[in-house]
Amino acid sequence: MTDAASTPGDRVKQEAAAFATAQAERLLVATSRGLGRATAKLTDIAEGRSMGTVKLAMATGKKTAEGKSPLRSVVEAGAAGVKDKVSSGAVGVKEKVASGAVGVKDKVASKVHKPNLSLPRSESKDSAGKGKFLTVIEDIDVGVPVREAYDQWTQFQDFGDFAKGVQGVDQVDDTTTNWRAKVAFAKRSWQAHITEQVPDERIAWTSEGGKGTTKGVVTFHRLGDTLTRVLLVIEYYPKGLMERTGALWRAQGRRARLDLKNFRRFVMLRGEATGEWRGEIERGEVVVGHDEAVADERDERDEHDEREEHGERGAKGRRDSADDEIADEAEAAEEETEREARS
Repeated sequence: MTDAASTPGDRVKQEAAAFATAQAERLLVATSRGLGRATAKLTDIAEGRSMGTVKLAMATGKKTAEGKSPLRSVVEAGAAGVKDKVSSGAVGVKEKVASGAVGVKDKVASKVHKPNLSLPRSESKDSAGKGKFLTVIEDIDVGVPVREAYDQWTQFQDFGDFAKGVQGVDQVDDTTTNWRAKVAFAKRSWQAHITEQVPDERIAWTSEGGKGTTKGVVTFHRLGDTLTRVLLVIEYYPKGLMERTGALWRAQGRRARLDLKNFRRFVMLRGEATGEWRGEIERGEVVVGHDEAVADERDERDEHDEREEHGERGAKGRRDSADDEIADEAEAAEEETEREARS
């Protein structure tokens, strides 16, 4: 029931305040998902509790009745109770954020300013964990028999005559060679170890140097009596800025392609290999030496020649025997004719 003593003006003010309170509640609910929610939760952050939607609405209604806008009333009512607590807590938060931001900034700056020297996408990561490597796959057809192409490749000391940049190769033993080369304006040296070698088929090796390591294999495939395909596959693990930059531009692949072309020119213009090494290597150990392999080949060749010779003698004997039989039959037929003539 309405108080009879209230004047019309007082009732208007009360209705206005009630209306403002209702409007504030509606506005609070509408904005609780955005700015209003952040304002209402400030107390929760500071003390672990909330001042409550109803209390906030009443405070907002009073400020609205004083003539302030609903939005401003919401902000002032919510901020008044937690201003001091948030201010004191914000100092610690600010310091923590600032100290954490310094570390983040340093990490971000180090990544931003660090040069990106990663290899192209085609590179892979070795299963052994050696890092990224560049894969080089090149092949070329050489107009010589398989044996000639293979024998020439075994003459590592001659690589300086056709391979780009190779200044010299020293043969330490049957499985080890020392290489010296000049790449651009820098000198390089490395040691190579043959891990597998099968005559006229394949040679596999590994190498270790200050600027990179490699694993490689070269195979020889007969396409005809005087035509051989040479296939080269290399995994190259670069070390150092220059080598990694060269890997980015795939300079090693272009160098290998040029070396194969120079090898073809070298062996075809000579007409024969400069030498040979016919031994066999398994797991980095010589299982058949060159002299033993050459002796075995000679024995096989002699046996083959002997078989052919026996075959020719046997064929000649068979031909002679057939001729004798034909002659005997002819003589017998002639005698029979003479007997018939006399009778």
